[in-house]
Amino acid sequence: MNEAISFVNNIVWNYVLVYILLGVGIFVTFRLRFIQILYFWEMWRGLRAKTGDPKGISPFQALAISLASRVGTGNIAGVALALYLGGPGTVFWMWIVALLGMATAHAENTLAQLYKVHGTDGRYRGGPAFYIARGLNAPRAAILFSLCLVLNFGLIFNAVQANSIADVMKGALDIPKVTTAVVVVVLVALSVFGGLRNIVKVVQVVMPMMSLAYFGLAVGIIVANYAILPDLVSDIVSSAFGLREVAGGVAGSMAAAVMNGVKRGFFSNEAGMGSAPNIAAVARPVPHHPASQGLVQSLGVFIDTILICTATAIIILLSGVLQTDTGVNGVQLTQKALSVHLGWGGTYFMAVAVFCFAFAAILGNYTYAENAMNYLGAKSRFSRTLLRCLVLVATLWGATSSVEMVFAVADITMGMMSVINLGALILLSDAVIKVTYDYFHQRKVSAAPEFHLERLPEIRGTVDHTIWSPQRA
Repeated sequence: MNEAISFVNNIVWNYVLVYILLGVGIFVTFRLRFIQILYFWEMWRGLRAKTGDPKGISPFQALAISLASRVGTGNIAGVALALYLGGPGTVFWMWIVALLGMATAHAENTLAQLYKVHGTDGRYRGGPAFYIARGLNAPRAAILFSLCLVLNFGLIFNAVQANSIADVMKGALDIPKVTTAVVVVVLVALSVFGGLRNIVKVVQVVMPMMSLAYFGLAVGIIVANYAILPDLVSDIVSSAFGLREVAGGVAGSMAAAVMNGVKRGFFSNEAGMGSAPNIAAVARPVPHHPASQGLVQSLGVFIDTILICTATAIIILLSGVLQTDTGVNGVQLTQKALSVHLGWGGTYFMAVAVFCFAFAAILGNYTYAENAMNYLGAKSRFSRTLLRCLVLVATLWGATSSVEMVFAVADITMGMMSVINLGALILLSDAVIKVTYDYFHQRKVSAAPEFHLERLPEIRGTVDHTIWSPQRA
């Protein structure tokens, strides 16, 4: 089984997705004229705006929700696994993926805004399934994407989160993985079946606080070791191109650094995967223009990878615990690194942080999956019950499996979902370019750009005119 999964994973990534990911990122970056660099500060402007529109949420709320899904165990376990398999050079390639991914994220989230609709409850609904079905007139591809979304976020990604919880509890408290698996499954079951609402509320409060605490802790460690940072950065860059052997074997390989940096960076920031657009579509952008929310959501990639993933990598590299012959990887490697910097307190801090991140992510992922089920028309009680039971099975499997196995399966399913979305981005890139250029053209002459559908007559019939018109309802 392991060999079959590894074989498929190798085909999907080594020969297909890595080139598509980088190619789409480069393509969109050039077509948008390096928007992620030249207009970086414009991305922050939309965050200050508030909306009283009852049909949607504010741009800041949409960014916060997407970050809650992005920032999690991928920033802790994923980065550690990438360093273990590919060496310090993986950090450089994570930066490249993030830089290109900011342009990709702008494209997919702008499309999500452009093709959003009014749901049956009057609120905004949208995402890749909508712009694939409406923009490309490809409802079958939209259905396939939604099925992949259910598989990824309902099952596989939840297995990844459960695996990280089990690993950190084993490392911190020596709790058997089976015991942790049972506890997590019970808590998830009580939550998704409608109980323990207070626990969910607590997690929603604790998670942002834990994110700030983790990043602040990382900054403190970096400041304390500022003297050796130049050498560390030099080591990262040289290892990225195979110019220096690090830890021997595969860890010094440029190919390993590229592959693991791209995969883990992509898994963490999700740019091009088609997940964040489902939330971005719900936002009421201020100014009222699709490109505004695209710019805001680009920040999610920057914060996730450039800031938090880099912080985790530097914590590990500064600790000196990265060794390819010990078998210690994933969240346990990050945990061990923090214990070097903070003593026993680092171990327990990591246990609390990972539990908060992962449990909240499981509930958030379930919401994504249930929304996709609604798009597919599976709204019955039986359908929801079946999905919830499958979520519990995936959680149990993930908590009791090896970290390499869980991430390998996640890479395959993530690749399937991403190929569909990235293909749609290329085919709809003209719409992204026109909408974005319209935004910046108006910005030059007006403080508040406003989108008018009449300026793009070629897409008028596929976009909800009651949303994008001067007399929007």
